[in-house]
Amino acid sequence: MLRSLGSGPRGLVESEAEARLVRYGENVLPARRVPSLPIVFLRSLRDPFTAVLACLALVSALVAAWATASVIAVLVVVSCALRAAGEHRADRSAAGLRELVASTATVLRRTDDGAVPVPREVPVDQVVPGDVVRLAPGDLVPADLRLLRATGLTMHQAALTGESAPVPKYPVDEPAAPAPPGAARAHALDKQDPAHALDEQDFDRPEVCFQGSSVASGSGTGVVVSTGADTRFARADKPHRDDRRTTAFDRSVYGISWILIRFMLLTPPLVLMASAALRGRGLETLPFAVAVAVGLTPEMLPVIVTTTLARGASALARTHQVIVKRLPALHDLGAVDVVCLDKTGTLTQDRPVLDCALDTAGRPDDSVLHWAAVNSLWTLQLAELPAADALDEALLDAAEERLPADALEYDAVAALPFDPVRRLSTAVVDTPHRLGHHTLVVKGAVEDVLERCPLSADERERAVALADRLAADGLRVLAVALAERPAAGRPYTVADERGLTLKGLVGLRDATAESAADALAALAHRGVAVKVLTGDHPGTAARACRELGLDPGEVVTAASLDGLDDAGVGELADRSTVFARCSPEQKARIVRALRERGHVTGFLGDGVNDLPALRASDVGICPPEAVDVARETADVVLAAKDLTSLDHAIVAGRGGGATIAGYLRITLSSNLGNVIAMLTAGLLLPFLPMLPAQVLVQNLCFDAAQLAFAYDRPRAAMLRRPLKLRPREVLASVTGYGVLNAAADLATFAVLVWAVSDTRGETAFHAGWFTENLLTQALVMVLLRTGRGGGIPVTAGVLALTGLLLPLSPLGPLIGMAALPLAYYPLLALVLTLYATALHWVTRRTRRPSTS
Repeated sequence: MLRSLGSGPRGLVESEAEARLVRYGENVLPARRVPSLPIVFLRSLRDPFTAVLACLALVSALVAAWATASVIAVLVVVSCALRAAGEHRADRSAAGLRELVASTATVLRRTDDGAVPVPREVPVDQVVPGDVVRLAPGDLVPADLRLLRATGLTMHQAALTGESAPVPKYPVDEPAAPAPPGAARAHALDKQDPAHALDEQDFDRPEVCFQGSSVASGSGTGVVVSTGADTRFARADKPHRDDRRTTAFDRSVYGISWILIRFMLLTPPLVLMASAALRGRGLETLPFAVAVAVGLTPEMLPVIVTTTLARGASALARTHQVIVKRLPALHDLGAVDVVCLDKTGTLTQDRPVLDCALDTAGRPDDSVLHWAAVNSLWTLQLAELPAADALDEALLDAAEERLPADALEYDAVAALPFDPVRRLSTAVVDTPHRLGHHTLVVKGAVEDVLERCPLSADERERAVALADRLAADGLRVLAVALAERPAAGRPYTVADERGLTLKGLVGLRDATAESAADALAALAHRGVAVKVLTGDHPGTAARACRELGLDPGEVVTAASLDGLDDAGVGELADRSTVFARCSPEQKARIVRALRERGHVTGFLGDGVNDLPALRASDVGICPPEAVDVARETADVVLAAKDLTSLDHAIVAGRGGGATIAGYLRITLSSNLGNVIAMLTAGLLLPFLPMLPAQVLVQNLCFDAAQLAFAYDRPRAAMLRRPLKLRPREVLASVTGYGVLNAAADLATFAVLVWAVSDTRGETAFHAGWFTENLLTQALVMVLLRTGRGGGIPVTAGVLALTGLLLPLSPLGPLIGMAALPLAYYPLLALVLTLYATALHWVTRRTRRPSTS
């Protein structure tokens, strides 16, 4: 293998390393550049409502309605600019969180062929295939390595596999399957091809250390076989990198947009045909028809959406250090009703703690902890290991709390460190009060320790049953055994690990996260279900859930999903809480199944193994310490790897969603009512009920007032449950309120016919309807609002004054309006009072079920 890599145990010559760096490039992950502001601006033009506005502007320009076209074009530009600024700011903030997988690596390099190899610290991006790398506890693996030597080496691979327990690694000279990396690399250097030896390898290969993993304990030396984009770490991202998901926000906006587009396209032809058939009018009514179509569309929606979400994202970043990279993801957070997450580091900390120490009969016995801690301490000291692994640290911490201060003070003789092949470690100490005798303290995997104990069949069966019971309860189980030997004048070897007396078992569990229980309770109170998708053992996952007050129910092993179709997976995912032993694709399949059943899903993950699920969810979420590709993929980056930050983000998302939903209901109902009334009046009157310029001015006044919605604060009742923007529900509500609004408009029409028919004709009629429209829109803003704060009432008051005073101002005659007779105003007040009473009654009946 070393020959095929053009390397050797002494490492590379500096000149060869430099040549390979030029040949294969730097050892960095494929970069994802932050798009520039102009590119983000152009992308925002793809927003459905922006497209609707652009179409309306084009139609207005085609019929020479230049004022209408200009105003709509300004709205498009302002909307896109606000959205682009918010998303570009979020992209830059997320890019600032990017971290390298590791900063430096220790490699062996030589100045020339005959020189002695010297360990050197080099930047990770300078590591090349063929480099010999040394690993120590805490080191991050800089590239994919094939081990040459290892001493007690274990690796954390949670970022790659989701498995929280450290994985033992050791050299294998001739792995049975698959073929050694060197075989696939033969002549690769001559062909100037980077290594592809690990394309389909499993992460449990003991002789391979993968980029993105870290050293838990022990030390090792390996040769680099893959760097940069050819590492398993980088390739895990490739199959899904270009996947595009349609999120909850996209589905809602597209649904409403296409309904509005259909109405918009149908309105001008209907108006033209009806006018031609009933009134004999021709193309002179086309500007009016376009103005009516413009009146149907919520022109300010892109501005309101962008402003609302940008303000919410800014507040999250400022108060809770949560970064929203994609603004619509804030709305999706508010609609989330299922959150899927891994257990490790979210529900639990990345460290074990002692749960129990039992004798062979299953009774609590601190002497078992005592001997286990003796093994941990003196193996660490005498074997000169750089640091204790996580399990040894947990045993020593427990001994410090539960045992006397001098309990571990022994005269130590020797130590045989942990070996991943024999799976145990041994410490040899002087036997207290027995001069010339030594005690061997052995600790390790249950089956390997039992093999070295002369037990009867019944004793072995009881010990195995006890260990299985602890393992089923989610504990990592170690066996502790002793043997007393006369002091020997020779070194101790693994051959002395025999004839042992089983002392008992110790069980360790993952420490739960301090804030997890409260955060889970808060999510449940807000109507958000939590699904745990983990690569860990089923018992380990279930125990962690129970300790945090989350009922795991029947734990599903992900392998059982393979025989189910998508509908079966969705049904199982709906009723189950914990899925164990999940592969990356299985996590993604569960998330997709939940979405297909109508759920809005969020996925919280931090590793390469979480990438498919992050992309499959409506909103991908990751903590700040997530691997680089996970941070690039996620829509939301939390302040810390805990569920409290997620709860803050969900509340902020619901606030933004409530504001957008309230704006849509108010604006669309008012617009729909006005359109119905204008179309009806246009067919009954011998003249147009409003001139195109008047419709435009009315829209501008209402649009300006609508900006207040972006600064409204939602009521607490709106934040209690997931807030989904369902097109059918929104449009059903809009239709009811729109018909009520149209009835008020038509009642005003009747009043106007009676009040102004003999006085000022068309100009007074236009003025009266213009005034009534703005007054009803002001009433709708106040009576249908779901938020709190004084902005909307004040803005509605200004809008009402504009409707009353504008026809009387010098601008009135310029747009075809005249002053109204005084008799009109009492009648208008009566119509508005009846309309407000009916609107208030309908609103109370509509809201009562949702607040109960």
